[in-house]
Amino acid sequence: MPGPKPSEEGTKLCSISEVEEAKAILRLFPIWSTCLIYGLVLAQSSTFFTKQGTTMDRSIGSGFDIPPASLKSFISITVIFFIPIYDLVFVPIATIFTRNPSGITMLQRIGIGMLLSTISMAIAALVEMKRLRTAQENGLVDMPNATIPMRIWWLVPQYVLFGLSDVFAFVGLEELFYDQVDPR
Repeated sequence: MPGPKPSEEGTKLCSISEVEEAKAILRLFPIWSTCLIYGLVLAQSSTFFTKQGTTMDRSIGSGFDIPPASLKSFISITVIFFIPIYDLVFVPIATIFTRNPSGITMLQRIGIGMLLSTISMAIAALVEMKRLRTAQENGLVDMPNATIPMRIWWLVPQYVLFGLSDVFAFVGLEELFYDQVDPR
């Protein structure tokens, strides 16, 4: 009576459904890893953008300064404002051109969101160059507590664009992951 082969002792084979689930997760890995870069950009709105705002003129009227972190609310306001526009305007128009009932594919939506976040970071870089040039012109370089004579409202476009990128990238990623992963 032959016994099990030494290489087969203690091994357990996976079921077909376990293999299929592993393949589904592995198919999402390239998208997930690419989106890590998006996560790095996302962190900038809480760190770099806020730091930019702390050095700028934040006054409104006499005696009231805008907290620089409050500008992050422009991201949420943009998302709340543009999701209905996306659903009611963009999707129907895109459906005419693409014949896709959702307007564009999930990957196209994620790609547009990533492109918009890249543009947002480019705008942030331009604003930072302007902020540093203004600091240099006014002799405020290496003076961390000085207020640079540049209004904080210069930061709003990068926040708004970042909110718009969330409308595309975040929602697209959620749709993709929910669509690709079995709900069991």
